[in-house]
Parts: sequence; C-alpha cells; structure tokens
Amino acid sequence: MSDLDFGDVDWNVQYIDGEYVPPGDRGTLEVDDPSTRELFTEIPAGTTDDVDAAYEAAADAQTEWADTPPQERARIVAAASEILASHRDEVVDLLATESGTTYTKGAAEFEASVGITDEAASFPTRMNGDHKQSVVEGKENIVVREPQGVVGIISPWNFPLNLSIRAVAPAVAAGNSVVLKPASNTPVTGGLLIAKVFEAAGLPEGVFNVVTGKGSEIGDRIAGHPHADVISFTGSTAIGRQVAATAGENLALPAMELGGNNVHIVTEDADLDDAVDSGVFGSFLHSGQICISINRHVVHEDVYDEYVERLTERAAALPTGTAHDADTVVGPIIDESQRDQILDYIERTVDAGATLETGGDHDGLVVEPTVLSDATNDMAAACNEHFGPVAPVIPFSDDDEAVEIANSTEYGLSGSVHAGDTGRARDIADRIDTGMIHINDQPVNQEPHLPFGGYKNSGLGRYNGEYVLNEFTQEKWVSIQRETRDYPF
Repeated sequence: MSDLDFGDVDWNVQYIDGEYVPPGDRGTLEVDDPSTRELFTEIPAGTTDDVDAAYEAAADAQTEWADTPPQERARIVAAASEILASHRDEVVDLLATESGTTYTKGAAEFEASVGITDEAASFPTRMNGDHKQSVVEGKENIVVREPQGVVGIISPWNFPLNLSIRAVAPAVAAGNSVVLKPASNTPVTGGLLIAKVFEAAGLPEGVFNVVTGKGSEIGDRIAGHPHADVISFTGSTAIGRQVAATAGENLALPAMELGGNNVHIVTEDADLDDAVDSGVFGSFLHSGQICISINRHVVHEDVYDEYVERLTERAAALPTGTAHDADTVVGPIIDESQRDQILDYIERTVDAGATLETGGDHDGLVVEPTVLSDATNDMAAACNEHFGPVAPVIPFSDDDEAVEIANSTEYGLSGSVHAGDTGRARDIADRIDTGMIHINDQPVNQEPHLPFGGYKNSGLGRYNGEYVLNEFTQEKWVSIQRETRDYPF
C-alpha cells in the first residue's frame, strides 16, 4: 500500500504544516543507540517559534478537517494503520536502535500501536450524541459531540510509538488537529515515523505536526500555547503537575498518564509457578522501564522464601545485553542518568537492610536483573518508581496487610493479584486504589478498547476505546423550540 522505506530517511527534520523542516540555523540534538552508544541520527533543536508555527498550522487546518465526512476521516486513519502494519520489521528495528527495545518488547509495542490505530479508525462514526426530553413544553433537546479543537501531545521515550500514537490516532480520528513533541531520546519512533505514516495515508497538511527538541526549552510553550484545547502528557508525576498547571493557565484540558508504583500480590494459596512467571515478565520486560511494570512484589509470609528463591533463579538466568540480539530479554537502560538513578535506589535499599539476592551491577547501560528480599515499603527501590529491572519483595501476613502495603503510595496506576481462590483475589483487587488491576496475571496489560489510566497521582482521564473520546471531544447542547413559548413577561 505504501512505498515508504524507513531505512532510507533523513530524520534530521521537523514536520510542520505538511513540510519537512531541516535544522537551518537551529542547533541539533544527537540521538544515540542505547545498546552501542553510537550516533543514530540528529534532530533539529526546535524553538518556540517552531512551536508557534506548528500550532498556527494546526489551528488553520482543524475546522476543515472536523468538517470532513466521518467516512473519509475513518478511511485515512484505517489507511495509516494498514501502512504501519506493513512495516513491522523496520519499525521494530527502529525501536531497538532508538530506545534500546528488545525484540519481545518491540513486537508487543508494534502490535499495540496497530491495534490502537485500528480502534481509532472506528471513532468518526462512534461520536454519538444524545436526545433528551425537556422541562419546557414544545422544546427538543439534542446533545452533539464535537472535537475539542487542537490537541498538544508530549510523549515519553519508554514506549515511544505506542504512547504517541494512542493519542495521535484518536485525536485525529475525532476531528482534532495535533501538535506533537516527542521525547528527545526517541524523536523518530515517537513522532517523525508517525508523520511519515499519516502523510502516506493522505492526512491533509497541517492536521498533524511534529516539533522536535528539548522539553526544558519548548515544553512550556507546547503545554501553554493559547491555541491548545487539550494537552495530552505521559511521563512522571512531577513533570505532569507542571504540564497540567501550565495547560490550566489557558484552560486547556489536561489528559495525564503519570507515574506508577505497581504491586504484584501473591497469596499463600496462589499457584507459585504462575505467580513467578507473571512476576518475571512484569518486572523485567523492557528492563522495567514501563509505567505499569511491577514495582513491588508483595508475597505472603508462608510462601515468601520459596517465591524469592524461584524469582531469584529466574532473574539470574535472563539473557542480558544488546537490544539488537533477538535472544536478549533485559537490554539497556535509555541513558546514563536513568541507569545511575536505578543503581542508587538499589544501593540505598541494601543499605537500609534489604538483601541483594542477585544483580545489583551493570555493564554499560545494561543493569543486571536484580532481586531484593527483606524489603519494606519505605525502602528506596520500593517507595519510588524505580523504572528499572529491580524486584523488591515484601512479605505480608494477611490480606488486610497486603492491601495496606499496596495502597501506601501516592500512585494508583496498575497492579496484579495471584490467589488460588478467584473470589478472594477479586476481593483484594476491589480494595486496591488503582485504575487497572489484573487477577492471576501481571500489571503490564493494555487492550485498545479498554480504559487505560490511573487513580490518585497517576493521572487524569483515560486512553483507549470510547473512553479516550471523553478527552478529545466535547458535548454541545442544542435545543429547538418547536412550539411558541409562553414567557412570563
């Protein structure tokens, strides 16, 4: 369907109003391969003038795009999904090169991105309104659903394609225009690749724009631009607070998916084989650099020692190394600063009294899969979102204590419960303050038609399915007085 060749592209551009804009007199930023630390590409260091130009283009294009028949908008988004799906191997390779993504994680991210775009293609004909009775005689009330307008998106580096396109595709499908700032570590898979896909699908100029650069230099302008009607942000809670506050100055709606500290509860009657399998996957996929990965293993004291032993054995045996080796399970951390923070959390947790069962060291950017027993909820690797291949294991004595441990955090994004009795597992799950919870599984789950988001300081709003339409559309009340109304004066 497309003659795109992602292996033969000059990525040193921005995409504004349908044009690929080279650096010109701007500075550039280097994008390195986390596995090799070699230069992958350079990108323009976008300026606030670039942000303004992108928002102007988006604002100019939005009304005509919103007026485009829903069948045409659906056709273009469906074509984008088909084009993306036809480039699977190239996209997975780019994810490995730019974000240190292993083959397993890259394949999963790719499939999720295609699924979300497929789902979004149905949105133009799912923007349902409503019809309401009136308290006024002879009046008809109609509620219509319309696009918000211009959506600004700031996306992260850990799942760059997935976490960008889950906002881009629904926003565009619903009739909005978009300005996207991808993370500076992952500007290609988080932005410029998506521009290529939608351009090839026939999206009109100006509807989608990509501004590359440092968040510290242009992030405030992206979040606080007067043309922005919605700001979609995925990232840390600390930065999310700043983004939401900046967006709020212009009364732009903040759609925030923020940090997590996700629990994996294992009761004494759980199937330990299943619980450990889930624990290994949920902790070590993508080296733990996932907002919904397991941050704390909370295990009943009767099976605690056996669980720790099994988890340690499995973690120590995981293949580590370059993301370019198809056998690698635990690849590199995105950069040195993230690596050093993870190692600091491990060191502080051991200093506080935890036992290092395995791991704790690194080779370049590859942090060894690490298991920490005798952990408590207040230790550094447990109370912080460590965002690494680290598994603190905390004992509990009864279900009430497990729930207390689970909820003793500012976050409430995802979690999991393993129990031999499904009813008991459901009772525990219902008491955990989190936006997503998975029984006899692990927290790293998403499906394109189900709501994705958190409680407490893990965010505002929901992504995926019709739930994301609540973020990217708004309701208008239209009334029709069909009979002459009798006014009191």
